[in-house]
Amino acid sequence: MARKTAKPKTTPCEPCKGTGEVSRTVRVGRKQRAVGAQTGICLSCLGSGEATD
Repeated sequence: MARKTAKPKTTPCEPCKGTGEVSRTVRVGRKQRAVGAQTGICLSCLGSGEATD
């Protein structure tokens, strides 16, 4: 019986800390007041949460 190979260790993505989502501040109005936050996928890892080498 063949041995199973271990999965390679992956490092978490730096901007999203491995979650795959980042939050951005939502600004509205003429004075650009901060109203809240909106989440979206991380553009560095495209939502996978793993850092690319």
